[in-house]
Amino acid sequence: MDNKNGITNGLKGKTISTVELLAMTNGKSNTEPIVQNNPINEDDRTSNVTTTPEPIIQSGTTSDISKGRAYVTVAILLTINLLNYMDRYTVAGVLNQIQTYYNLGNASDGLLQTVFIGTYMIFSPIFGYLGDRYTRKYIMAGGIFFWSCVTLAGSFVDQEHKLWFFVLRAAVGVGEASYSTIAPTLIADLFVGELRTRMLMIFYFAIPVGSGMGYIVGSNIAEAFGHWQWALRFTPTLGMVCVILIVFVLKEPQRGHSEGGRNLHNTTFCSDLMYLFKNKSFMLSTFGFTCVAFVTGALALWAPLYMQRSISVQGGNPKESVVSLTFGGITIAAGFIGVFLGAESSRRYKRVNPRADPLICAFGLLTCTPFLFFALVVSKYNTTATWILIFLGEVCLCLNWSIVADMLLYCVIPTRRSAAEAVQILMSHALGDAGSPYLIGLISDALAKKYRDPPKTPSVQFATLQSALYMTPFVCVVGGGFFLATALFIVKDRKEAEKITKDMVVIDEAKGIDNPVLEGEDITVTVANPEKSQPL
Repeated sequence: MDNKNGITNGLKGKTISTVELLAMTNGKSNTEPIVQNNPINEDDRTSNVTTTPEPIIQSGTTSDISKGRAYVTVAILLTINLLNYMDRYTVAGVLNQIQTYYNLGNASDGLLQTVFIGTYMIFSPIFGYLGDRYTRKYIMAGGIFFWSCVTLAGSFVDQEHKLWFFVLRAAVGVGEASYSTIAPTLIADLFVGELRTRMLMIFYFAIPVGSGMGYIVGSNIAEAFGHWQWALRFTPTLGMVCVILIVFVLKEPQRGHSEGGRNLHNTTFCSDLMYLFKNKSFMLSTFGFTCVAFVTGALALWAPLYMQRSISVQGGNPKESVVSLTFGGITIAAGFIGVFLGAESSRRYKRVNPRADPLICAFGLLTCTPFLFFALVVSKYNTTATWILIFLGEVCLCLNWSIVADMLLYCVIPTRRSAAEAVQILMSHALGDAGSPYLIGLISDALAKKYRDPPKTPSVQFATLQSALYMTPFVCVVGGGFFLATALFIVKDRKEAEKITKDMVVIDEAKGIDNPVLEGEDITVTVANPEKSQPL
């Protein structure tokens, strides 16, 4: 009691830091938390600490994971991500054959991608909610099993039942949502700092590399077997292997373990959403990433077909497998270089500028703009120059992938990261690549009606698709602006997330926001005591 009275007298009329308070309180270690994660009234700075916090839901998790097992986990996640993007863009690699088989127009081709993205974004919040509360490895395993089954089933739909082909491609999005919302959070719980940046770089190599492999593998398997349906029967087999690896090899880390997280508890989903919507860095970077998704979605579906029409207009005789192989190779190379340059630039530049991540993302989008614009301009005259410009544009566009994920993970606390991934997926796809392929096709079909020549004439098909694709450079400029705005808030939001994770602030669950115990404030403190809580 004497000790407490002495502290009380010493605190009157003074301001202290959180570290100084810990050092004075009964000789406790300066790494022990001041308060528990219990709600406090924003208008009353006196914290009423209880001994019965909300239960932690961490079923099946463990924190004793060796470095070797952590690297194996990243390798498994990378493999699955490769398969996801291979499957997603296999359809684009054989799009011309699918168009002929089901007698589809450009708008219907775009709708094929849109229905997949639609279910993907709708189910992401569901898996985001589950991913923050239950064992993530089993959620992923179930989703990948479902994805493999419906992908395989889609390859057996005949011409008379094309509606079912659309339905099954939409169902693929359910399986992918279960994985994409959860996998980055596992990496965040295994690694921290520059090592996390590198692991995310490796993980996100799968996006461009898997996409490129989808074009190459899909078109060449279809050519080898004589039917495009065989292109959809390759990835499901490997998907089943990945399910086995997840269940029996992957070991799940405890949430927040890599960052020294303590006393992290789940809050209500509404509180999670309110927290995310008030997080300026998260929201602005999500809008910026939405622009990235819009552009990549449009190019991923339409670029191979556009280049076939470009070569035809120049008097060539394009072969679908050759064009897909070229575009796939460019996508792999550009993606590998772009993701690597983005992650390494971020890692090095952050040492001198804490706002490096959003600035690099803005640079990537703004630099991508002239390359895409001039690629469309010269595509009527020179195929080689067009390929080079597309390559350079994709390199700049891919600077963003791992950096955006890294920003999300360090600006959001561990128990809300799956929800954050889900919200970002929902917003970026709803306003981005869910609509851009269909919108490009719709504009192209509408413009074709204004030509005197028949709409299916190669020159008309090329000119209308070219005009529609001019939207993409404009969207890049808008995205660059959002990332520049993110740079204004990134430092503050990162510090606040770190304080919550290390139990240096308390969470006001009723409002979904965080009330930090800031250095230099006049505060009244309550000492946690199992028997009695007394103000100092």
